[in-house]
Amino acid sequence: MYIFPENLYTDVRLEDTSISEITYQNGELRQNLRRNHKGGFIRIFDGQRWYYSSTTDTDNIQEEINKLALMAKENKKINENPVVEKFEINTEEFLQFKENDILNISQEEKLNLLKSYFSIIEDTQEIKMWRAIYIDHKTTKQFFSSKGADLKFDYQTCAVAFRYSLNVDGKTLDSSYDKTTIDFNELKALHEKLKDKIDKDIIYTKGAKPINPGKYTVIFSPIATGVFTHESFGHKSEADFMVGDETMMKEWTIGKKVGVDNLSIVDRGDIPGSGFVPFDDEGTKHNKTYLIKDGILSGRLHSSVTAESLKENTTGNARALNFEFEPIVRMTTTYIEAGDKTKEELISEVEEGILVEDIKHGSGMSTFTMAPSIAYMIRDGKIAEPVNVAVISGNVMETLYEIDGISKEIEILSFSLGGCGKFEQWPLPVGMGGPYIRVKNITVQ
Repeated sequence: MYIFPENLYTDVRLEDTSISEITYQNGELRQNLRRNHKGGFIRIFDGQRWYYSSTTDTDNIQEEINKLALMAKENKKINENPVVEKFEINTEEFLQFKENDILNISQEEKLNLLKSYFSIIEDTQEIKMWRAIYIDHKTTKQFFSSKGADLKFDYQTCAVAFRYSLNVDGKTLDSSYDKTTIDFNELKALHEKLKDKIDKDIIYTKGAKPINPGKYTVIFSPIATGVFTHESFGHKSEADFMVGDETMMKEWTIGKKVGVDNLSIVDRGDIPGSGFVPFDDEGTKHNKTYLIKDGILSGRLHSSVTAESLKENTTGNARALNFEFEPIVRMTTTYIEAGDKTKEELISEVEEGILVEDIKHGSGMSTFTMAPSIAYMIRDGKIAEPVNVAVISGNVMETLYEIDGISKEIEILSFSLGGCGKFEQWPLPVGMGGPYIRVKNITVQ
């Protein structure tokens, strides 16, 4: 398709993205847009330096290639360069959304879908402020390289999201309900789930009392498990943080014991949803990468450059926010694998503890913090009264040894709003989740 310069490595990434966004606030339409953008990102490598260009003029990609080539130095042994040797040569067409393409759904149908949920919110007198959001993304990518890669693949998500503020007898709670999927039809019958969530929030708000600060055994729900895994361990596994850092490399030696025996953490790009990455932005096919396997540090996430620097294999985690950016090491879908207990068993074995059912946000590298939005006391093996918890926290590496129960149930979550941030590239869609996990000695405030 393109004439690649001799004695240089070149790759081209083309993107065609369509986005719909609809927002209502308190029943009034605030946003109704549908936009499309196309662009390309070109890279040339001469063995010493990378040369980049991004453009929206996709008809003139060849001119961009030629301009970059003039800056680079020819290298007759470029294909023997250890970084270039890492690049895969995949030649596939992987278009999986021909049958349920979100682009075939009219904007009117999307509006009507969102409005079908309004009566549930409007009929709830405890809701004082609310927003309803519909959003979808569809991207088709092509990737070509001077080594012979020739790829075309697509991915999409669509979602409804509701944000609402409750006032129950003078007590307030800001809460939400979201559903993100790859199939528009799955958004049509969520009315009972939305109503149940609002009703549960009202009961919680009415009864919640401040927690007595201290150290507790805490059971994390799948969303809390996912945020903990992503923020506290996933980012630590991104290899570009380790290149050139001898202290971190020593701390993160492959084969080192880092957690309990039944703990396994995985990153993989083949799970449908917001972390779906069949091929990364260097043309590398998705992998199932064990970051921890049975309590042992087993791997990390790589681009071709970091894989060569650390003499490890690529993992399919070189990702760019869009065609304006170069690929860097990013997660796809990161989660803890299932264990051998049921959720009920995890709870029944706790004399006094806390169930964190939902969270506002979380962060962490060496130390993690998480702000629960919904939490309950556990007393004598049963869920008891709702409690207000400001924050839970702990040391990441110590916490991995404090996990003493992992459920068989597992939930992988996709998110419609926001995403993962790293450097200037935000928000990048990712997936996360996992089982219910029980963790001892968590600081609760």
